[in-house]
Amino acid sequence: MTAETPLCPECDAEVEIPDDAMENELIACAECGTELEIMNLDPIELELAPEVEEDWGE
Repeated sequence: MTAETPLCPECDAEVEIPDDAMENELIACAECGTELEIMNLDPIELELAPEVEEDWGE
């Protein structure tokens, strides 16, 4: 039984999901380097990771 390999929402490349991956974990697409968030593991759903804006107290 083969699990479907998810595709990067940015470049449509196949994204390898580690066996020990957890929901809400951030991974990077090996093809384009985009940060992705694992939204669900069964079935696997990927979304672009939210952009974190630095707040330096300004």
